[in-house]
Amino acid sequence: MRLFTCLRPPPAVLEHVEHALDGVAPVPVGAGPPPLRWVPSTQRHVTLAFYGEVPDGALDDLVGALTGVGLTHDPLRLQLAGAGVFSRSTLWIGVRALDDDGALVRLMAACAAAAEGVSHLEPRDRNRAHVTVARVSARQHREEADRRRRSRRGEKLRAPAVDLPALAHALSVYRGPEWLAEEIELVQSHLGAGRGGGPQHEVLATLPLGR
Repeated sequence: MRLFTCLRPPPAVLEHVEHALDGVAPVPVGAGPPPLRWVPSTQRHVTLAFYGEVPDGALDDLVGALTGVGLTHDPLRLQLAGAGVFSRSTLWIGVRALDDDGALVRLMAACAAAAEGVSHLEPRDRNRAHVTVARVSARQHREEADRRRRSRRGEKLRAPAVDLPALAHALSVYRGPEWLAEEIELVQSHLGAGRGGGPQHEVLATLPLGR
């Protein structure tokens, strides 16, 4: 099973950020697939830890360990704020904890440690909580690679179909409504089973935060 843990923003928060994205989304030009693949609002979440492929028989142990994590971490008052780009291809909205700057980072580290002996992935040093909202399409990846090759040859280039840094800059002042995160979700990702060939997410367990 391909598993991860996350915090799920409530519908009002997701709707608020959707309106902000509508205001900066590039207008499609010409035929063919759009340059950006927007993550469906129902799949937007704050990833706490990604475990990769986990054996079916290890699920109960992982749920037990994450239950313990929930009991030792209080609910978090969070806000979506700012934006950025990963690897020239992923647009994200930032997440911040309002009462304790380090609380969210500690929760992420604890969720990663809960899979010790279960996940075959090396724990990642994650300290930038975020919600992924869009990814560059495969077509746009190819066009960008071609642009870089032509740039090295000194050729004159037309503007790219989508400018992710410009979108992130436009969203850098974004501030969403506050919400209280009170539970962790353990989610299975079914690759290719969702809309348009994307992943389909299935919540396997919901674990409360705090005693």
